[in-house]
Amino acid sequence: MDASIVGILMLDGATNGAIYALLALAIVLVFAVTRVIFIPQGEFVAYGALTLALLQLGRVPGTVWLLLGLALIAALLDAVARMRRGQPAAQVAPAVLKSLVVPVLIVAVTWWAAPRKFPLLIQSLLTLAIVTPLGPLVYRLAYEKLADATVLVLLIVSVGVHFALTGLGLVFFGAEGFRNPSFWDARFSAGALSLSGQTIIIFLVSIALIVALFLFFERTLRGKARRATAVNRLGARLMGISTSGAGHLSFGLAAFIGALSGLLIGPATTMFYDSGFLIGLKGFVAAIFGGLASYPAAALGAIFVGLLESFGSFWASAFKEVIVFTVIIPVLLWRSFQHGHADEEE
Repeated sequence: MDASIVGILMLDGATNGAIYALLALAIVLVFAVTRVIFIPQGEFVAYGALTLALLQLGRVPGTVWLLLGLALIAALLDAVARMRRGQPAAQVAPAVLKSLVVPVLIVAVTWWAAPRKFPLLIQSLLTLAIVTPLGPLVYRLAYEKLADATVLVLLIVSVGVHFALTGLGLVFFGAEGFRNPSFWDARFSAGALSLSGQTIIIFLVSIALIVALFLFFERTLRGKARRATAVNRLGARLMGISTSGAGHLSFGLAAFIGALSGLLIGPATTMFYDSGFLIGLKGFVAAIFGGLASYPAAALGAIFVGLLESFGSFWASAFKEVIVFTVIIPVLLWRSFQHGHADEEE
């Protein structure tokens, strides 16, 4: 190994780390607001990349039917809940139809736009419009009724949601892998290093989201109010904070970040229906560095994970995943010694 190889590995590791940073931010975001360890975060990455791939082929992606199906189920549950509260049908029907307007509009636009093979940027925006609403719907159907449950129960639900989304991904996209075109084909060389335009986009997007999320949740009243729901849901409701709205917002942002990550890494690697699982786990390892609470620490942890994976693949490519996931053990031990033991409050 010489200096040129070190530089190449560091650049590759930093690029992967930028993607893991986005996923770590999403995981920290969801946990900070809802106490949910969101294992299915990687599935949104796969959904984003594969939805764009099908649009590139001029086909209607199956994710639009998932969006419509979840929206119909959520609307039905809302209608039943409203009728149980004694609301007349004349008030229930307009509210239910209003909740279906956006999903139906997205399905209609996708059905019309897919065969026309619009430019990559328009297809990417359409992909974000399809995948992002899945986040709040998943929260509504899987987590909202269990919002006051223990972290362990919420973790078990996350495992179930992960398997469900992975299975649906196989149904929608099949076992075949896809790779998307790059957003910027330019290349910049400096000695042995070669920096692509796609890599620059990844860095810029990651930095922008890290700064935006940090400022929103640490420096704004609305952001602090959203985090208060995870600390004390009852107290937050008494202070006028919508805990349900906070959950929908956090899952919507997580789905958006996941889909965006899928769009960014789609040109660099072949994506399969189950590729998001390992990517999401590496984002989770990065989030552990921040104690599932700190956005900057999670971002630094993601860069470390990316560099560790890059150098590990050079020295022992067969064990690179083992090396990455083993590092979580000393981090957890350090966190345990740092914070000590405290009984969980019921």
